[in-house]
Amino acid sequence: MMDNVSVITIFYLSGLSETMNYRSVLFSLTLVCYCVILLVNITLIVTIILDKNLHEPMYILLCAFCMNGLYGSTGFFPKFLWDLLSPVHVISYSGCFLQVQVLYSFAGIDLSFLAVMAYDRYVAICRPLQYHTIMSKQRLIKLVCFSWFIPFCLMVINICLTSRLKLCSPYIARLFCVNWIIVTLACFPAETMVNSIFAYITIIVYVSHGVFIVWSYVKLIRTCVNSVEKRAKFMQTCVPHLLSLITLLLTLFFDFMNLRFGSKYLPQHLKNFAEIEFLVIPPVMNPLIYGFKLTKIRKRFLNVFTFKTS
Repeated sequence: MMDNVSVITIFYLSGLSETMNYRSVLFSLTLVCYCVILLVNITLIVTIILDKNLHEPMYILLCAFCMNGLYGSTGFFPKFLWDLLSPVHVISYSGCFLQVQVLYSFAGIDLSFLAVMAYDRYVAICRPLQYHTIMSKQRLIKLVCFSWFIPFCLMVINICLTSRLKLCSPYIARLFCVNWIIVTLACFPAETMVNSIFAYITIIVYVSHGVFIVWSYVKLIRTCVNSVEKRAKFMQTCVPHLLSLITLLLTLFFDFMNLRFGSKYLPQHLKNFAEIEFLVIPPVMNPLIYGFKLTKIRKRFLNVFTFKTS
């Protein structure tokens, strides 16, 4: 058993084993999808950076939100595109943990930003006279750093706990590396107790994010019920946030259900789709949702388009 541990320097990813007959089509679709993600996110980021009228807390948070979409997508798509062209789907031991770090910190950072954006909308609508005092430049920087730092550190700790385990198999039945699946490869299940405890701590942290978002929206709805002006502001700026939140939670839910039950009930191609939803749908949809719904960004796009065609 210890001899087996010493030779595990690479992991074999078997998620594509039943779909290689369609790899040309999959490669083309995946490449188009990645290019769309790059285009819509970079466009929104550059628009916000270049337009001084958009240098407000809500848009700065949106810019950081889109940067995180690029971060998560880059952790998955280049390797996945390479695997579609390769007959053997392997990843190094260190590369596997790096991929885990990027993909799951991306999801955590997304949820953290959604919590901060909910707070921003709560202050803007419920306490408008104090908005610029509360959402000062210094506090905004702290909130953005917090949104990146906490999820990143949580995943670092999860990975450190996993890296200490002695593994008896290098085979991962997924398209990419997943921390909990690596944990299940441990030779001695008793050693994984600490991993389970910290995994629950991580879940509690993100559930608390969800509770905070719900609390923010309860306050928002109570404030907006009796005000036509505030209802209009809610529809304009909070609906995109809710759509982004619902999109992320649904994709993470399907990923969790696939991890928990997919191996028993789903064919491989459906499992693959459920795995990558949270890496594909939010990075594509978020810039489109905000770009079409937020008036200032939509007007900026229309002005640029009109200028170019005139």
